[in-house]
Amino acid sequence: MGQLMQLSDITTQTKKMIDDLKAICTNYGLGNASSEYKIITEAFLYKFLNDKFIFEARQVIQRFSKMTTTEIEVAMNEMSEDDYELMLLNFGGATAKLKREHFISYLFNRKNQEDFHILFDDTLIDIANFNIAIFSVQTGGQSKIRLFDALSQFVIEEEKKANFCRAIIDKLANCSFDSVFGQKYDFFATIFEYLIKDYNKDFGKYAEYYTPHSIASIIAKIMIPGEVQNVTVYDPAAGSGTLVLALAHEIGESRCAIYTQDISQKSNEFLRLNLILNNLVHSLPNVVHEDTLLNPKHLNRRKDGLMTFDYIVSNPPFNVDFSETRDSLAGEKYQKRFFAGVSNIPKKDKSKMAIYLMFLQHIIYSLGKKGKAAVVVPTGFLTAGSGIQKKIRQHLVDNRMLRGVISMPSNIFATTGTNVSILFIDRENTEGKVVLMDASKLGTKVKEDGKNQKTVLSTEEISTIIDTFNSVKPEDDFCVAVDYSDIEAKKLSFSAGQYFDIKIEYVEMSQKNFDDKMVRFKSRLESMFADGRELEDEIKKQLGLMKYES
Repeated sequence: MGQLMQLSDITTQTKKMIDDLKAICTNYGLGNASSEYKIITEAFLYKFLNDKFIFEARQVIQRFSKMTTTEIEVAMNEMSEDDYELMLLNFGGATAKLKREHFISYLFNRKNQEDFHILFDDTLIDIANFNIAIFSVQTGGQSKIRLFDALSQFVIEEEKKANFCRAIIDKLANCSFDSVFGQKYDFFATIFEYLIKDYNKDFGKYAEYYTPHSIASIIAKIMIPGEVQNVTVYDPAAGSGTLVLALAHEIGESRCAIYTQDISQKSNEFLRLNLILNNLVHSLPNVVHEDTLLNPKHLNRRKDGLMTFDYIVSNPPFNVDFSETRDSLAGEKYQKRFFAGVSNIPKKDKSKMAIYLMFLQHIIYSLGKKGKAAVVVPTGFLTAGSGIQKKIRQHLVDNRMLRGVISMPSNIFATTGTNVSILFIDRENTEGKVVLMDASKLGTKVKEDGKNQKTVLSTEEISTIIDTFNSVKPEDDFCVAVDYSDIEAKKLSFSAGQYFDIKIEYVEMSQKNFDDKMVRFKSRLESMFADGRELEDEIKKQLGLMKYES
């Protein structure tokens, strides 16, 4: 109980720190500026890395285990250069290495010196350079995007820069994550969500930064029903990484390597922070900032083709204007990957180009021999009677690689009214049943932030979806398990509703009751026909008068 109370207190304290950092941005004219998210996330990351470093020092140096943070910092400052270097060598790869002048306490004790902002910025940049081998994100051109930028550059007035950095270091110094690192509690998942909640509205070109936890949980529990290890997990439109992280937690962070690509700089920065907070630092070198469709960067060992993956999860954008690259993607170079074709450019609105069909084909092409995938698609994809949609469904059925579909409730995403379904692909399900589920009637509608209506699934409903799907158990008006031949007979429809049995209720009735009902029906029909004839005569009469008057 005391442990939970302590975590609750730290959560409250941490959220207050984030709110205070946002208030600082507002006070210096940076509230809602494009740079605000960078200031907030980088200041938070600096705090996290500092406290994680102290926690790791406790594990590495036995005499530190009973010391307070302040006592440890004093002891480290008294170490010889050689002893300090030796300590750093014993740190695990998941912890950023810090010099003694990188500590928050070092900056806090020097905050009143003139031009403090220069020391503050130089410290962040030096931490980034000192750790660039691991704690960076690759661009398509293989250059590295560092952990930190100079934050004072976003304050325009020169005379305000130092006070801006002083205000930040004050807030960072008065909070501690010290007791959180040893817990199995999912503390930082909650904090990350809170941290980016104001910045996941202006979506990047490709990815929505945030996928609901209900979707992520359903996908992870269905894809990973048992123990697996040494596997690869990929998302070609990763956003902030909700889906790959949910899968990694289900598999075990040390048992998998995550690979991602996304065209949005902001979503890649969020993803990097998310990986660091969730003990997935070893996957940071696999995060790529680049156009996935045009320049996929994860190549096989021979570098003569794309890498294939054990697990792929994705919530790709549904409609985006990619008219500038459309003709290139339709060229011979990309023909094998985009086997079903490339979306045409609508005459009136380029932003309605169905880009999700490109990602779906890319995902199918990137699956390993025993690969499994889960992709969020518009529900309309399941029944489209022609075009690329039908060709993709044909491919999945012909190649016997469909595991099933779950149609979700409307407004499961607060940001879009489009009905969505989760498409499960499995190269090993060549002869098994295909599970088609209609979960659209589940959930409770709530208002989010008093504006958008959102459907929220309860814990019990999430469990029902997962358990029913994994057990391949038919349930009236909810779930069916069909053969590939059944799908072919239904013209490749993936919609569960088209496979439900139609129930006709039979009512026992005597001959007299039947005759009486027929007399009443006949009487009503005759009355309706009489009314119709009367209305027709009246219309003709009115038309005749109008003709006469003209």
